[in-house]
Amino acid sequence: MSDTYPRRRHALRELLRAEDLDAMLVTELRNIRYLTGFTGSQAALVVRTADEPDAEGGTVFSTDGRYDTQASAQVPDLERVIERPSDRTLAERLGSDPARYRRTGFESGHVTVDGRDALAESAAGVELVRAPGLVERLRMIKDASEVEALRMACAAADRALADLIEHGGLRPGRTELEVARELEARMLEHGAAGPSFETIVAAGANSAVPHHRPTGAVLAAGDFVKLDFGALVDGYHSDMTRTVVLGAPADWQREVYDLVRAAQTAGCDAVRVPAGVREVDGAARKVIEDAGYGERFVHGLGHGVGLEIHEAPALSQRGDGTIQPGMAVTVEPGVYLPERGGVRIEDTLVVRDSTTELLTLTTKELVAV
Repeated sequence: MSDTYPRRRHALRELLRAEDLDAMLVTELRNIRYLTGFTGSQAALVVRTADEPDAEGGTVFSTDGRYDTQASAQVPDLERVIERPSDRTLAERLGSDPARYRRTGFESGHVTVDGRDALAESAAGVELVRAPGLVERLRMIKDASEVEALRMACAAADRALADLIEHGGLRPGRTELEVARELEARMLEHGAAGPSFETIVAAGANSAVPHHRPTGAVLAAGDFVKLDFGALVDGYHSDMTRTVVLGAPADWQREVYDLVRAAQTAGCDAVRVPAGVREVDGAARKVIEDAGYGERFVHGLGHGVGLEIHEAPALSQRGDGTIQPGMAVTVEPGVYLPERGGVRIEDTLVVRDSTTELLTLTTKELVAV
């Protein structure tokens, strides 16, 4: 059996020791997947801070009867309790041995006020301590298996877009919805389990709306068409944006496109250890501001990506932290001109010690179709 999940739980125990916690009650499903490999829709996990760094004693997984067989295959190395609701079940386990689980952290960023009260009632005698973001802190740094899943997800998206263009899927007369559905279908053909998120196809003036949802709007000659999409592979999300033009680009379109591409290049170049995330955002933002379009770049430069489409770190003016080896991040500057059109160019990159690996390989030249 792979040591991936025991190694991750060991890393979490190290964080728990630093926080003076005896255990952690994990209820967020993506965090449970990260720590155990379990992919069902109902589960909870207690990770105990044992005296021995690699000891799993007191670490317990719970799900319900629907997933008994699945859990035995995916989580064979932990004590399993089959009972619903799993969070309350494990909270009762804590309360039955309060000396062992004296101070237990819980995922306060994912638990409602009522949910916390119910857990506290079940775990009588145990101090439930807010411990937001601990597993997410580990998830920021991807291991080799995670990078490979991201690489495959990015490849599925690259190939889908290439097929869409090659087979005439981007042409005047089609609707945004038709293009979006075809692009999603082609990602499935190339190994995706599904799209990473609702595909954005925004044509003409709609391309100036950063998160436009596809409609029955018809693509027309001369339009910018912005495509923001990704593929889901083994639970990991890719994220890419490309903007094309239908027909020969007008001078203003080429000017805006070249500006965004220059900003995107500056942003990618700034993703280096140990740059601050605000510094990375600033490198791209300065290019756009110097050209007089600063107020038309209305969002952060990028974000982490992995088991969620938006993860830490945030590459933005309000972000915190520094670039570290193993992070997977997006770089996606944009300029949006209301009632005219907009451009966004986005890549997914993995940070290495002294460079980055680009996972989204579709050309960033201005493509006219």
